[in-house]
Amino acid sequence: MSIADNLLKYKNELDAAGVKLVAVSKNHPADAALEAYNAGQRIFGENLVQEMVDKQAQLPTDIDWHLIGHLQTNKVKYIAPFVKLIESVDSIKLLKEIDKQAAKNKRVIDCLLQIYIADEDTKFGLGFDEAIELLRSEEFESLKNVRIVGLMGIATNNGSELQTRAEFQELKVLFNGIKLSFFRKEDSFKEISMGMSADYKIAVAEGSTMVRIGSNIFGKRVIKHWKAEKE
Repeated sequence: MSIADNLLKYKNELDAAGVKLVAVSKNHPADAALEAYNAGQRIFGENLVQEMVDKQAQLPTDIDWHLIGHLQTNKVKYIAPFVKLIESVDSIKLLKEIDKQAAKNKRVIDCLLQIYIADEDTKFGLGFDEAIELLRSEEFESLKNVRIVGLMGIATNNGSELQTRAEFQELKVLFNGIKLSFFRKEDSFKEISMGMSADYKIAVAEGSTMVRIGSNIFGKRVIKHWKAEKE
């Protein structure tokens, strides 16, 4: 099947459920993303800043670019002019840098707080208490050029269906609590980004508003040709 065929299979299903599809184009060339774009896709997710910057320069300007990988503070300036949503905010330090770079570009940048829900040591994210502490902090209150629009979480890799469902349920409970406590009057706080190729059906059932699908749309990843990003 073509990229377009793969995409439309997911897009039709998710559109019917009212869930956004983030097509994860990392490690695939710009022309692969363009094929998906020509089939109607407008939201693309990238893990690496340099890869996103390169593709953004080559592809149509109405694409919504989501940064979904761990973001280093020294890389924020490169995507601040155009990024639509940063899904992987995991510290107040990073949020302050996004605010600083957004102000330089006369923008307000939408962000998700990445929450650690997996039973793994390799995942990034804020603990539940850390997320609440961040939102209560004076540092957060002072930020004017970022907008928190929801939460993101990644379930345990190869976890059982029961475990994955429980992790997504925990994220939804946290979302509801944060919405009530901090964003009750803000309609913009509405996104729960959870679910990937292997577990998106569970995520949608548990309240996800956007899922991230990559290789099942674009096929096996090509050999990585972007230089590794340094600290």
